[in-house]
Amino acid sequence: MSDNPLELRASGVTMDCADVARMADFWQAALGFRSRAGDERTAVTLSDAAAPRVMNHLTLQKVPEGKTAKHRVHLDLFPADGQRAKERLIELGATVLREPTAGDPGHFGFQAIVMADPEGGEFCLVVRPPKPEQG
Repeated sequence: MSDNPLELRASGVTMDCADVARMADFWQAALGFRSRAGDERTAVTLSDAAAPRVMNHLTLQKVPEGKTAKHRVHLDLFPADGQRAKERLIELGATVLREPTAGDPGHFGFQAIVMADPEGGEFCLVVRPPKPEQG
């Protein structure tokens, strides 16, 4: 018997947004998706990421209402180089909402830089703190 009797898999994420093309441009550049399908006005699905294990797909769909509160679900992005990734995401239109503070225990040895996409949607850039120098 399977541990997942319904054989469900979470392989993609759908985000609501106001400007589908703008948000698709941001996330395609941020996550390295190579395939883009949709009409650019109401919905776009990004897929076929260059890096392994990014996610199967990300869909951006137009909704009439704007963002009114903090998202209850968000993406966690794990970069090889946190500073370089943060700078690149800022170049693409993201903003930093909160940096980890000194003494912040983080989660499982990682610390999160809380960022927002161009429409204010929160996501975390999860980085491993630098190892202390041994001498």
